Amino acid sequence: MTHNTDIVIIGAGPVGLFSVFEAGMLKMKAHVIDSLEVIGGQCSALYPEKPIYDIPAHPSILASELIEKLEEQAKPFDPVYHLNQQVQKLEKQKDGSFLVETSKGTKINCKAIIIAAGCGAFGPNRPPLDGLENYEGKSIFYSVRSKEEFRDKNVVIAGGGDSAVDWVLSLADIAKKVSVVHRRPKFRCAPDSSDKLNALAARGKIDLVIPYQLAGLEGDADQLTKVLVKDFDGGVKELEADYLLPFFGLAMELGPIANWGLGLDKSHITVENAATMQTSEAGIYAVGDIATYQNKLKLILTGFSEAASAAHDIFKIVHPDEVFHFEYSTSKGV
Repeated sequence: MTHNTDIVIIGAGPVGLFSVFEAGMLKMKAHVIDSLEVIGGQCSALYPEKPIYDIPAHPSILASELIEKLEEQAKPFDPVYHLNQQVQKLEKQKDGSFLVETSKGTKINCKAIIIAAGCGAFGPNRPPLDGLENYEGKSIFYSVRSKEEFRDKNVVIAGGGDSAVDWVLSLADIAKKVSVVHRRPKFRCAPDSSDKLNALAARGKIDLVIPYQLAGLEGDADQLTKVLVKDFDGGVKELEADYLLPFFGLAMELGPIANWGLGLDKSHITVENAATMQTSEAGIYAVGDIATYQNKLKLILTGFSEAASAAHDIFKIVHPDEVFHFEYSTSKGV
């Protein structure tokens, strides 16, 4: 069976889900493809309980709640989700439409494509520690599914970016002790988060282990008991640890997308015009973290705006004989 739709959206993360809504508001149907078993992208797979602070009208919202709201917002437009599969083949037809085929043999004819694949196929950057694999998924985790798992436990968090700092702030009142390992005093996070981190350290709520790097692991079977850290003079320090959370970013791979002949900049897709989000190939658009252009801001809210721009440009492809009259959602309704 071959499905027919207006738009295929590759990626069911927050920007992909909002793309469904924007398309629906313009009378366009969408099928969504994602390699994960659930919608939500990194928000579901890596940090469902992580608070997000830069979503308009939400001073703070959990990543899982954001995905629930976006799914609810898209639902009136009846999106079709093809999960746990990856786009393997893309063919442009003589009439300018596309035939998309997935790893499960799903075939979809569409008039345009929106790539909202986040950072593509992703996985964590693992620290080079002996015996690491023995503890992974048991007492070493690269994401947090449930904060309660760490209640009254000794937690070591390694890293200096937003993810590491956000989880320090979230677990400081739950864990028995949080030790933060970073190789330099300065953290690569929002200034407000850095101020909160230092305030917690000043009150003795967390232990800043700086400047140190991960050096070794000790434990029984698959349960950690200690994390060894080393300073730049070779001095070794032992940290009590029930859990280690290393947050050193994600390894990105575009996967089959890299072979589609699109303009690329390292692991990102370049867009020809940020006003439309169209790539070097007519009819294919890129939005969210996977898209790049001059002065790009990697924020979810930026991706939302890009999704709206792409949908409005696609309207003329899907409805070539209709004159577009912009209407505010307040007057148009859903």
